[in-house]
Amino acid sequence: GDARVRGQTGVLSERRGSYPFIDFRLLNNTTLSGEVGTKKKVKRLLSFQRYFHASRLLRGIVPQASLYLLDEDYLGQARHMLSKVGMWDFDIFLFDRLTNGNSLVTLLCHLFNVHGLIHHFQLDMVTLHRFLVMVQEDYHSQNPYHNAVHAADVTQAMHCYLREPKLANFLTPSDIMLGLLAAAAHDVDHPGVNQPFLIKTKHHLASLYQNVSVLENHHWRSTIGMLRESRLLAHLPKEVTQDIEQQLGSLILATDINRQNEFLIRLKSHLDNQDLRLEDAQDRHFMLQIALKCADICNPCRLWDLSKQWSERVCEEFYRQGDLEQKFELEISPLCNQQKDTIPSIQIGFMTYIVEPLFERWAQFTGDTPLSENMLNHLRRNKAKWRSLLHKQHSSSRSSDHSGQVTGSQEQTLNKETP
Repeated sequence: GDARVRGQTGVLSERRGSYPFIDFRLLNNTTLSGEVGTKKKVKRLLSFQRYFHASRLLRGIVPQASLYLLDEDYLGQARHMLSKVGMWDFDIFLFDRLTNGNSLVTLLCHLFNVHGLIHHFQLDMVTLHRFLVMVQEDYHSQNPYHNAVHAADVTQAMHCYLREPKLANFLTPSDIMLGLLAAAAHDVDHPGVNQPFLIKTKHHLASLYQNVSVLENHHWRSTIGMLRESRLLAHLPKEVTQDIEQQLGSLILATDINRQNEFLIRLKSHLDNQDLRLEDAQDRHFMLQIALKCADICNPCRLWDLSKQWSERVCEEFYRQGDLEQKFELEISPLCNQQKDTIPSIQIGFMTYIVEPLFERWAQFTGDTPLSENMLNHLRRNKAKWRSLLHKQHSSSRSSDHSGQVTGSQEQTLNKETP
């Protein structure tokens, strides 16, 4: 059934644990018979899921500050990193290790303090921590890319963008809180497969959202469910919480890659006409959407060592989906065939058609600030490195092909005919 819950504000949310994780062991039954096992099996999975969520929250009393969770040896290093959280070379992988896998919770607690949001909105620190733990725990750590570390990385990038003078001079506390919350929760409960996969396997989420922004709708409604369950904003007036929930949805839905051209065309029009008025809440919200879109795909603009790790992780996730599709005799999705789609070729295409157009416009908006110039420089250098790696792959491939074809006149003739 429909596991969404309508609250007093009228926005539909999803109960945590209303659905089991995608169990790929049952996928074969799904594609052949259209059913996911028996009702008893599904009920058992649902019950375990609810128990699992509950047990994680009841393991102990939540401390006042997330850094207290750390071993003393790591505490100083983590604090030192947080003092440089606004630097673009921030290493989220190292920070996640130093925080014992609690990078998202630790980072958000710190940023809410830095931006004065706890005081401004009179938030209870324990309740905030409980909500952030819920968000972090609802990311799937088995996903190579769409996990809590990615959410923390996007949140750190969003923090950097919120400090850009062109934007920062106009932002309200509500804008900042919305930007950080949307960044933290924009991929929550991501199943590790894309929307076309959910549609062609007739997954319940595809039916629930009628094949439109399926994952983004799920991320948004799940976030609303956690906000209500934690009661983080319960002390605020109803109209305020309703506005926050709606704007969170608008921000998270903007990360749908299928809407990329829609936002680029609109941004280009604003910049060409010079008609952005950031005193206007509507224009500020639009630029928050653009900032979140930038933060979500900023990996190619990071230092090479960080960017390369993210590239390998996202391609590993693609390849896992491709292996599943091949196993269950489904058409392999674009970019998911490990035999044909190499990491360099995927990254070069991604940078050329998705990342560069967006970040060039972002730099035009910010006015070529040091951060924007730094990101574009990293982007160009990283693209050149991927091109070099792709060239080496092609050279190696041609070399290995020829090495087995040098015996006999027929083989030599074939080699001459090979382009």
